[in-house]
Amino acid sequence: MPKSIFWSRTDTAGSEHVLLDDGNGLAARGTLLAVDPIPWTARYQVTTAPDWSTTRVEVEAEGPGWLRRVTLERATGRWRVTTAEQGDLDAALVAAGHPRAGLPGTDDPDRLADALDVDLSRSPLFNALPFHRLGMATQAADMPRRIIVAWVLLPGLEVVAAEQIYTGLGPGRVRFASGTFTADIDVDADGYVVRYPGLAERIDPR
Repeated sequence: MPKSIFWSRTDTAGSEHVLLDDGNGLAARGTLLAVDPIPWTARYQVTTAPDWSTTRVEVEAEGPGWLRRVTLERATGRWRVTTAEQGDLDAALVAAGHPRAGLPGTDDPDRLADALDVDLSRSPLFNALPFHRLGMATQAADMPRRIIVAWVLLPGLEVVAAEQIYTGLGPGRVRFASGTFTADIDVDADGYVVRYPGLAERIDPR
């Protein structure tokens, strides 16, 4: 992988490091660490088509006493979702005073039929996928683009269909909105997050 990006979480103790090749679409593998709602580590791999529509994502999340995996593959316009689980994440969450997680994956992949992108929650990398696919770098400002994504929730790896809106705000800035949440994200010339308010900031090597 010829490129590397590192983000430090600003909402909690944690980080993300990704190695990637974006010469023809995207191929990337990364690791996320966080202590909220309980300490966990997630490792992922993502592959897109040349137009940056997502074709495959694998995620493994792990913490003390539990491990979960989910794989999403898109072919012929449909998603296939497979999962595996060891240990008891819910027991760890309840012991720490948090609600139980949803089951990993989805009971109906057809709910994801309109999704061309996968979004891994709390990962700055995955904002680059719709940014490239929608051609945000060349779009006029203040033109909202509404999409449906397959949203993978960490640490439980439940997969749900979610509506998101991306709006260009001029060079180097994009507004992201989903439900009642809105953030103005700073991105570099290649569409990768530099600063995501309330989530993460990129740390560049000196």
